[in-house]
Amino acid sequence: MKSVYIALIVGLILLYFVNAALKIDIFNWEMFIHSSIRFFTGFLVIGIGFFYEHKIKLMFSVYLVLGLILADDIMDYVRSVNNFTIELMLHGIFMLFWGSVVGYLLIKSLKADQTNISQ
Repeated sequence: MKSVYIALIVGLILLYFVNAALKIDIFNWEMFIHSSIRFFTGFLVIGIGFFYEHKIKLMFSVYLVLGLILADDIMDYVRSVNNFTIELMLHGIFMLFWGSVVGYLLIKSLKADQTNISQ
């Protein structure tokens, strides 16, 4: 579990620097929703589904992630929110990567704890 906490703390520190470098206000409600969608998509689909459980194939996980992100961008287009910039794309890639690392480490530590308890 220590590795999960380290990944979360290092990710938060890196998130601060990414937001400062790209001049993104993370405390905006709209940006919080975008970041959380990308983080939990990486967490569930890539980190748990693809990397750890191997229940999802690589191409299907890529299509699923692209579909979820595209649906979020289409929803913004319908609501006339124009935030499709290279900075937000880089921020979204960081959030996907961070979510996948945390998801992989969390499920790995939970499974290790279950095997230690059962022995």
